Amino acid sequence: MALDERASVCTFDCPDTCSLTVSVEDEHIVKVRGSRAAPYTAGVICSKVAQGMADFVHGPQRLLHPLRRSGPKGSGEFERISWAAALDEIHGRVGEVIDRWGAQAVLPLNYAGPHGFLAGDSMSLRFFHRLGATQLYRRALCGGVRSEAWAGTYGAVPGCPPELAEHARLNIVWGNNATVSNVHLVRGIRRAKRGGGRLVVVDPLRSKIAEQADLHLQIRPGTDTLLAWSVAAELERSGALDDDFIAAHVLGFEEFMARARTWPAARAAAECGIPEEQILTFARWLAEAEPLVLAPGNGLERGRNGGSAIRAAIALPALLGKLGRGNGIVLGAGNAFPKTPARLQRPDLMPAGIRTLNINDVGRHLAEDDLDPPLRALFIYNHNPIVVHPEQNRMRRGLQREDVFAVGIDVAMTESMAHCDVILPAATHFEYADLYASYGHHWLQRAEPVIAPLGESLPNTEIFRRLAARFGFDEPCFQASDDELMDEAVDPADPRLGGVRPSRIATDRALSMTGPDGAPMVLFDNVFPATPSGKVELRSETLAERWGAAVLLPEWRERIGDYPLMLISPASDKRISSTILAGSRKAPPLLMHPGDAAARGLASGNAVKVWNERGEVVLPLTITDAVPPGVVASEKGAWLATSPTGQTISALVSADMRADLAEGACFNDTAVEVGRA
Repeated sequence: MALDERASVCTFDCPDTCSLTVSVEDEHIVKVRGSRAAPYTAGVICSKVAQGMADFVHGPQRLLHPLRRSGPKGSGEFERISWAAALDEIHGRVGEVIDRWGAQAVLPLNYAGPHGFLAGDSMSLRFFHRLGATQLYRRALCGGVRSEAWAGTYGAVPGCPPELAEHARLNIVWGNNATVSNVHLVRGIRRAKRGGGRLVVVDPLRSKIAEQADLHLQIRPGTDTLLAWSVAAELERSGALDDDFIAAHVLGFEEFMARARTWPAARAAAECGIPEEQILTFARWLAEAEPLVLAPGNGLERGRNGGSAIRAAIALPALLGKLGRGNGIVLGAGNAFPKTPARLQRPDLMPAGIRTLNINDVGRHLAEDDLDPPLRALFIYNHNPIVVHPEQNRMRRGLQREDVFAVGIDVAMTESMAHCDVILPAATHFEYADLYASYGHHWLQRAEPVIAPLGESLPNTEIFRRLAARFGFDEPCFQASDDELMDEAVDPADPRLGGVRPSRIATDRALSMTGPDGAPMVLFDNVFPATPSGKVELRSETLAERWGAAVLLPEWRERIGDYPLMLISPASDKRISSTILAGSRKAPPLLMHPGDAAARGLASGNAVKVWNERGEVVLPLTITDAVPPGVVASEKGAWLATSPTGQTISALVSADMRADLAEGACFNDTAVEVGRA
């Protein structure tokens, strides 16, 4: 049979949300490559998706039928059952929990496996809202710190499209392992460099993008706020600040600068662990270059000072008056889309007084049984909490409880699925229709299925329709089709849709989310701050009200920890978090500076144990100056089987330490020791 080329979209947790062309032969995916439906991704995709999708969809790990646990939790021993039997058991067991403890003893434990509007949270949240289940604050795991810092400073508006990077005279990539997690931004930066532009990278890790930089500031983890303050103070000292712009558009300038002035370049350099001259050079290049584009990444938020670090960094273009006119900050892209989450997710179905839990606390609540009512039923979907959550061993202890009934919904038998009582097989994103925004660019896309669901797998929307029906929820919203859900996901009256219903958006052409003038949305060109003052708020009463008085302004807290090394966990070029299974079967190396290795008598290739009071991981050692002294690094997302201890680096991360905003997880603020295994 001849190959059939079908349009699709990549739904994995990545800012690029690429348009795809999928080659299908006899209902089997044989090749995936980039398409030009989205002009930004322009036919280019990462090697992870290009090489791993046939195995992801058709590999031996794929779940194809409902399963019931037949052995101990975590053993992976299951028996096949019918859909009817699975739904009956879920209804019966969850009903028993509700009868004894109330509906708030039920929790959806989900995150960001697929990023489509429908697969992410549509019919699923309708179900849990109607059930009266405990609500989950998910963004504390990742993204919440960044979103709060951005919204507190600029409001719920988009910054600039990443396409501006191609024309910048100076690109700044800050805490962003862009080569493996933001590939199209890198392509634009390379074109800018070929045209004579400069690149500055701020990152403790000498990543691939850092190797290409004209200036790499390899600072100690958690000192980004100090660097930004010091640069601001140097810009003021040199007369580079835009006083007119500040007077018209910036709130809290004097209070911000009072903190910045206490960190002159020499003092900040000593604390950041970099030469003073690098700070002075960075400040000089910022003053000289126009346009400039700043692209902060997720790594910047993952520490106790994460919110302050982002706020201080994104203040710099405003202090220079370099916003609009080709200048910009690549953040807030999700605000470019006309989302209507209340219509899609129906929070009005939820009874009053329902509690909300921080996703980072779920492991503790399960293991320590410290809630009233306790958690006694879980639905785990779009998520692999054992691998992804901080304090892995506590999460695993919680999921091993025999008195907690767990339903799993996934495409593969993950470690978390192995701890479930009933598993429902989910369809992959190639097997259902969905609508896709992006958190990294301004293009709205739609996809149709390229193959039918394999085996007895079903899209998340249909799984939760069936659950709703089995629980007796007969409101019309639970019979909504996928097309109807798409039409409820975004505002169909938005003029950028051109009168086309969302469910009818073409699959071969992405829609640009432009500004009111039809031009790309760029802050201070055609969109403006949506803060209470209408200004760039370096002092944010909004953030102080939400997260405490201490965050009225950016702050800095010194590192604490009883172990001498700081562990950071960058993104992998083989995985997207714990997704894409082939990349999760081999342990990633631990990177260590030569001086730290010599002090411990270690050599490259040694198997080393990395430990603290929370756990112990065994990894192969690579000695390199890609990390500074006192810092070790190992990629996130590896599965438990990659370490002889059955643990990964998530076991070492505290779930109780929190960032200054959004109660965010502190993956890059982890103190450890290393020795020979």
